[in-house]
Amino acid sequence: MPHFPEYEEIFPRPLSGAVVNSPPPALVPPRTPLSGELVKLEPQNAARHAQELYDAGHETEAALQIWDYMRYGPWPDVASYAATLRQQSASFDTIFYAIREHAGGTACGQASFLDIHPEDGVIEIGHIWFSPKLQRSRAATEALYLMLCHAMDGLGYRRMQWRCNALNSKSRNAARRLGFRFEGIFYNNLIFKGMNRDTAWYSILDDEWPDVRALISEWLDPSNFDAAGKARTSLSEAMKNRPDRERRVG
Repeated sequence: MPHFPEYEEIFPRPLSGAVVNSPPPALVPPRTPLSGELVKLEPQNAARHAQELYDAGHETEAALQIWDYMRYGPWPDVASYAATLRQQSASFDTIFYAIREHAGGTACGQASFLDIHPEDGVIEIGHIWFSPKLQRSRAATEALYLMLCHAMDGLGYRRMQWRCNALNSKSRNAARRLGFRFEGIFYNNLIFKGMNRDTAWYSILDDEWPDVRALISEWLDPSNFDAAGKARTSLSEAMKNRPDRERRVG
């Protein structure tokens, strides 16, 4: 096996050879709802979701900051936003969801599966944004957990990716908090809104997923929250301290 010292500095994991386990099932995520205790992820529909998502992402100055690191947005009106949602929903490669809290009843965020390679068992979560109300909440964590479980458990994917602007500290912290490991940065990777974007890459692999799933599930358990809805434990700390944390530097 070739030896690449510079590679091992970032990713101290043996380079792979043959696929030891059976090949992935090669399933494409269906456009079906994903429902949990707190949220429901609905396949995106501009006719149903445009007004609610526009309000969630444009009502306040805090909401408008959602678009600072996105390649698109904000929009001047609902009609222009609805046109974008129609284009997104028509995509075959990216599967968009609107996130609806059971308690509030309105759509208040968005996420998607993208860069889907079923035969290789590789998929990504992206195009993620949460309204200020949904940010840093148990419901937001559950929404992404539902997507992780659907892809890794339900569809048998073996690599889940997360990419974001290297300057976006909130997204990078969110990736680590959910158990993603840092893999490196692609410099001068994109141009967005007239600016350069360096892209940070993260992943969860199939052999890491059982530990990650257990920690998120334990954190989401109702017993972990007090009467005011505040978590008793830190998911970030739990992920940082899990046994395989030294496999990659993040």
